[in-house]
Amino acid sequence: MMTSTALVLLMTLPGIALFYAGMVRKKNVLNTMACVVAIAALVSLLWFAVGYSWAFTPGSGWLGGSERLWFSGLDYMKEAGKVAVSHVAPNVPESVYAMFQLSFAIITAALVVGSFVERMRFSAMLWFIGMWTLFVYAPVAHWVWEPGGWLAKLGALDFAGGSVVHINAGVSGLVCAYFLGARRGYGREPFEPFNLGLTMAGAGLLWVGWFGFNAGSAVASDGRAGLAMAVTHIAAAAGAISWMLGEWVLRRRPSLLGLCSGLVAGLVAITPASGFVSPRSALVIGLVAGAACYWGATGLKRLLHADDSLDVFGVHGIGGIVGCLLTGVFASKTISGAEGSLFVQAVSAGAVMAYSLIMTSLLLWVTILIVGLRVDEQTELNGLDIGQHRERIS
Repeated sequence: MMTSTALVLLMTLPGIALFYAGMVRKKNVLNTMACVVAIAALVSLLWFAVGYSWAFTPGSGWLGGSERLWFSGLDYMKEAGKVAVSHVAPNVPESVYAMFQLSFAIITAALVVGSFVERMRFSAMLWFIGMWTLFVYAPVAHWVWEPGGWLAKLGALDFAGGSVVHINAGVSGLVCAYFLGARRGYGREPFEPFNLGLTMAGAGLLWVGWFGFNAGSAVASDGRAGLAMAVTHIAAAAGAISWMLGEWVLRRRPSLLGLCSGLVAGLVAITPASGFVSPRSALVIGLVAGAACYWGATGLKRLLHADDSLDVFGVHGIGGIVGCLLTGVFASKTISGAEGSLFVQAVSAGAVMAYSLIMTSLLLWVTILIVGLRVDEQTELNGLDIGQHRERIS
């Protein structure tokens, strides 16, 4: 579990930081990286202060209790030979389980950054992400992953975060894109990525780190964890091939960015299913996700008229929805002992989408009242690296 935690943290630092920074323009690379690093620090403190208790301790069906508030409850007493354990993961120290779940909270918040890069105030980002972690991520995690959560009681299956992480981040990202409006020059001038080599390096770290994400969610080094690791790899490969072929057919040539996006699409879609499905099912999920997310980042994006800068909704939102629904189709009782239900999975996806949309809108309005949301025109033209941090890449 400690190794899995390190792998998931690696997905954000430096995985997401490199993946996103390579796709923005040169004048906004450092701001993008600064957002990811600041989120990792901010969410860590909020998690141990409030978030973990609200997400993973018993309470109501909607929110956890106060058993682990303000950095308390993760006890280890050497002389007495006692260590705190969670009722969700009784076989590991609770400090380890809390750290593992923290790594999920960090990457979910960091994913949202891709929707608003190149135009949001750094201070606004901190206010928004801080509130979002407590009032959006923690409650949804409780609904799905804490046994008393209302979606958990309904029978919703989400092994490692299809709805909690990806649908949640994808919908929130789309709302952010609408609130902020398009970047200046969007659709009228080319936005050249700074360095797709960095993006590929970030995608590689995501692929490797995702084994901790999915296999670690078994909370044991056992056969289920091993199968989760295998199906994760298969789906990633299938997603990359599916996106590549779609791009090859429709645009007459494959791209490195397409391959990277496709493998992430496959990883996103297999996430909720990874502890419930066979390798053959994983192949289908990856192939469907690659095609669906390619459409999400192209055709659907044009229909929505939103400048979701790095396709957070197109890849994570659509991929999460595909994975959530197909989990209901392909979940095997032989593998997990759990029955899959397409109807329950659809209710789960719909509930998370609705809550994320409403709460993200509310929190963005609050952020506007506190510090404003978007940088001024001159800062945007000069770049956020200089305008927000007085730093730049020479």
